Amino acid sequence: NRKHTDIAINWAGGLHHAKKSEASGFCYINDIVLAILELLKYHQRVLYVDIDVHHGDGVEEAFYTTDRVMTVSFHKFGEYFPGTGDLRDIGAGRGKYYAVNFPLRDGIDDDTYETIFKPVMTKVIETYQPNAIVLQCGADSLTGDRLGCFNLTLKGHGKCVEFIKSLNLPLLLLGGGGYTIRNVARAWTNETAIALSQEISNELPYNDYFEYYGPDFKLNISPSNMPNQNSSEYLDKIKIKLFENLRMLPHVPGVQMQAIPDDIMDVDRAADEDKDSDPNKRISQVKRDRRIVDERELSDSEDEDGDGRRNQSNGKQSSNKRKATSETIYVAGAALNGTDVFVPFAPTAANTG
Repeated sequence: NRKHTDIAINWAGGLHHAKKSEASGFCYINDIVLAILELLKYHQRVLYVDIDVHHGDGVEEAFYTTDRVMTVSFHKFGEYFPGTGDLRDIGAGRGKYYAVNFPLRDGIDDDTYETIFKPVMTKVIETYQPNAIVLQCGADSLTGDRLGCFNLTLKGHGKCVEFIKSLNLPLLLLGGGGYTIRNVARAWTNETAIALSQEISNELPYNDYFEYYGPDFKLNISPSNMPNQNSSEYLDKIKIKLFENLRMLPHVPGVQMQAIPDDIMDVDRAADEDKDSDPNKRISQVKRDRRIVDERELSDSEDEDGDGRRNQSNGKQSSNKRKATSETIYVAGAALNGTDVFVPFAPTAANTG
């Protein structure tokens, strides 16, 4: 929103099944909807694209009746969770035709996926002309996923990211599903490199988890012999119908000028700036919880160690640790090849959705 970066990445996000008042499909809160609501404060039109093997039902439901968000989902359809995402689900009211669903069958491979993704997304961009894009990169659409049924490799999955990036619009990349963890790590490593316009080796560097990537210890994965049940006739039929729906849109939707609501971060910043204005005012519990206190500022009780002395800490190590952390954060937000990418810290190796 503040134009500090071209691309923002949160691989711990992408929890697209959660609803306003219920958890669903391993998703307890829909971070995508919250992010899009923030984007709408500055952008008239936001495009949401979902390449998870499951339908992005929570996001579609949230914006089903508005024309300010278009949702596009490529997913397995049929007797499969969450059971939504029919071709006929197109939105309602002002949002009619702004929900785009491409129902797929088992076994779709890289080449077949490319023949549907690029034409559909090209038509969507041409028709809707979004100001910002949110791409959910669920890795359960990869071959060999424990809960998935597609046959995509890192190459096919990554081409979707590459195509969306080539549009040169503000882009938010999110994680999502993924239940074969070693392939999730492979996919999002590859797609981070794509976002940074960097080439990375197919040879995996040695690390603490190296043994999990055997027997070949390579970045790329090979497709299985799963049959592709998506015939050309079936896919062409779906594409034709989607193009007909997009032609029903009268014009590019706009929004009247209005005051921009305060950002959540702005509210916090204002509170921080005013905290010293009245020294007699009680500090709220929220502010108290946010305070960061250096360990060396804390004193132990007189009898804690039996000798009346507080625990000793190595100040040099603490200083070096803070310096290393600062440098790591700086590198994560550095500009590479003219593209600013912000990668927030996420403690989880992979998330579900």
